[in-house]
Amino acid sequence: MPEPVPMKKLMTGIPEMDLVLRGGLPCHRLHLLEGVPGAGKTTIALQFLLEGVARGERGLYITLSESTDELTAAAASHGWSLDGIDVFDLIPIEAELERQQSVLYPSEVELGETMRLITDRIAADQPDRVVVDSLAELRLIAQDQLRYRRQILALKQAVQGRQCTTLVLDDLTSQAGARELHSLMHGVISLEMIERSYGAARRRMRVVKMRGTDYQSGWHDFAITAGNVLVFPSLIAEEHQSEFEPSTLSSGLSELDDLLGGGLTRGTTTMLVGPSGAGKSSLALQYVMSAVRAGEHASYFSFDEAFGTLTQRSTALGLDLAEAVESGRLGWHRANPSRLSPGEFVWRVRREVEDNDARIVVIDSLNSYLSTMPEETALILQMHELLTYLNNQGVATILILAQQGIIGDIENPVDLSFMSDAVVLLRFFEAGGEVRKAISVVKKRTGIHELAIREFRLFPDGMKVGPKLLEFQGVLTGVPSYGGPLDPLLRGEGETG
Repeated sequence: MPEPVPMKKLMTGIPEMDLVLRGGLPCHRLHLLEGVPGAGKTTIALQFLLEGVARGERGLYITLSESTDELTAAAASHGWSLDGIDVFDLIPIEAELERQQSVLYPSEVELGETMRLITDRIAADQPDRVVVDSLAELRLIAQDQLRYRRQILALKQAVQGRQCTTLVLDDLTSQAGARELHSLMHGVISLEMIERSYGAARRRMRVVKMRGTDYQSGWHDFAITAGNVLVFPSLIAEEHQSEFEPSTLSSGLSELDDLLGGGLTRGTTTMLVGPSGAGKSSLALQYVMSAVRAGEHASYFSFDEAFGTLTQRSTALGLDLAEAVESGRLGWHRANPSRLSPGEFVWRVRREVEDNDARIVVIDSLNSYLSTMPEETALILQMHELLTYLNNQGVATILILAQQGIIGDIENPVDLSFMSDAVVLLRFFEAGGEVRKAISVVKKRTGIHELAIREFRLFPDGMKVGPKLLEFQGVLTGVPSYGGPLDPLLRGEGETG
């Protein structure tokens, strides 16, 4: 039995969208792009036609909703030109009183005549790519669902006979018969725009169907910027496997490495847990700069702290963060929870790993990441997939989780320890009339670790980990009892935050 011939596909002009479509839109088919007004249908359609122009193909934009001037202005806002694209304007004179030419009066002409004008223009131009914008106007003209369905079926047959790939747009202003329309299409792509209570709207897309070809199902976040539509395909960790040596990453401090049984293991996730100000970010920076000094690329994603304040704190600890960023050995990214979608964040992490070969990744903090959208369950699943991906790539990942409270009763905002291979716990405690910090490792899946609780301090000349706090009881509660001398505790000229 002969093998099936692979279906020919057209690139959309949006590389990551083509990844979702496993190569692009199937040729010579009728595809529906649906979404509410403002979701990005026109921008995606224009990029689809412009990609055809770049490949020497003919493009035709049939518009019943936007004038040629409006389309030209929309393209110009992205720095695009419509040169090479034929625009067939079917806007009624009632919509633009100052226009002197009008091809169509929807209130006076039957739907069949409208469709004849469209199919005749396709036959005359013989385009390779066609956009029809939009079906909402055709639905209004029809006024009858059966007649509307029959004419869309006729359009489908007409474009198939002309060997062109057609993208029809629908703004979902009428939900009547929307699902029935799906059955007539070879492919359906749905766009969604979610308004947040604060911050930028979140856009996402999914392929509802794509007959006869494979695609990546599920929702994929995307963003529209000047000159680009950026799609962020959802991550499937099992598709990304790599061989790596499960070696350890040193912090540069022997006492800290001893506490962790030699250091962080590559291909694992370590969570740093503690109250605000306990030193979680400083501890993460110690590992980051140790990796940079060893010649590896590191990445730091900060949801909470600006680069300036982080640089000041790192300098106070003897860590030259700014120089590492300037030299390109450290990728520092400010992640704004009110502007960033979860899909875009995952994509940024992937680019650091796949494009820059990052060997250590810090996410600071999980608290802010979980505030990027209210569907907490979905976010946790997405983070779990990201951590699995990073582990598969042999990356040492550090997650920072800030606990609620300072001393005494301290609570986790969410329990994510199940996603971590190691958990490092930081605590404040009182001793000798001073506020001290303690560090301990409460979990490590990949090997042995110390069970000791040690003092942890940040001095102007760097970070230090002290001896075991043998004379203390109840350090992890924040209010320990102590019966020994103060000599074993770390001492120095002041401490940095």
